[in-house]
Amino acid sequence: MNIALWIVAIVLGVAFLAAGLLKATQPKAKLAENMAWVEDFSDGTVKFIGWAEVLGGIGLVLPAAVNIAPILVPIAATCLAVTMVLAAIVHLRRGEASKVPANIGLFALAAFVAVMRFGPNAF
Repeated sequence: MNIALWIVAIVLGVAFLAAGLLKATQPKAKLAENMAWVEDFSDGTVKFIGWAEVLGGIGLVLPAAVNIAPILVPIAATCLAVTMVLAAIVHLRRGEASKVPANIGLFALAAFVAVMRFGPNAF
């Protein structure tokens, strides 16, 4: 089970790191071409979401990899799961129900890491 948790955490970490860096570094106008939801938020809020995803992605892997404060792994996973719930709400309010399954999938993976790292497979 530990290997499965590592694989899921690494894949999620890379996904959130990439998505977060994109949001944190690209201008809002460029992001709006592929992410229409950014129009509903200020530039600062979009950058904040991006940096939160970057930190969450790092937090899924780095603390456990270097064995410094590994409790941060399930905390990061929990925060990213909450982020996906909020993202799903935004998409539903905007009438973008087709985007919600991706949020549900990422939520499920993040919740899996959180539950397992807080519980039976804690460090």
